[in-house]
Amino acid sequence: MFRILFHEPRIAGNTGAAIRLAAVTGSELHLVEPLGFDLEESKLRRAGLDYHDLAVMSVHPNLDAAFETMPGAAVYAFTAHGEQVYSDIAYQAGDVLLFGTEPTGLPGDVLTHPRVTARVRLPMLPARRSMNLTNTASVAVYEAWRQHGFAV
Repeated sequence: MFRILFHEPRIAGNTGAAIRLAAVTGSELHLVEPLGFDLEESKLRRAGLDYHDLAVMSVHPNLDAAFETMPGAAVYAFTAHGEQVYSDIAYQAGDVLLFGTEPTGLPGDVLTHPRVTARVRLPMLPARRSMNLTNTASVAVYEAWRQHGFAV
């Protein structure tokens, strides 16, 4: 299926919701440290409900270590300033959907990383800064999955 990659997430509730997203779509969730919370935090557990055991989740010490586990996969970096609209991408199984930290998004060195295939965005009204991290990931994952007929 697809891989959701959160670069240095800060909010436990968002990551908990992403655990649920991974579980219900068959996606993998990858987290790049440092995390802004403890994985045992109650907000993470509460947001993930009883889906923790149903989700595939990995934690990586840095971005390059995460990418090493995904050789050859296309990497789509989501940013409000992306050149392509997310729905114009022809997603393939195993693609990586990369998202930045909640307060600031992806830093420049990540957006220009050689593994990044394209910088993509979700359309928003003018003068709006961003959407919630896991809401954005949900829109992207469901579009990628829809393109594959919601195959399981």
